[in-house]
Amino acid sequence: MIELLINIPEYNPNVGFKHLWEDGFEITTKIENNTLVLGANRAGLISLAKQLLTLAQTNVPEGCHFHLDEYNSLEKGSVEIIIGKM
Repeated sequence: MIELLINIPEYNPNVGFKHLWEDGFEITTKIENNTLVLGANRAGLISLAKQLLTLAQTNVPEGCHFHLDEYNSLEKGSVEIIIGKM
């Protein structure tokens, strides 16, 4: 088993989410045949894992979410995605 140590910021409801991105991350999204296709390099996959683990913290309330688009973290031409906690 491979072990990877990932530091994530503790969620603070007064501040909101603090996103930590790996250097050189690249993430793309597109719709193909009514399916969201997400691609990322290693740094992008680790960065997404950090965002998801931050959202998964027990003190994050349901309904919290974040947006990713070509102006915020995704490569040019990517479709917007919204990731939320249910």
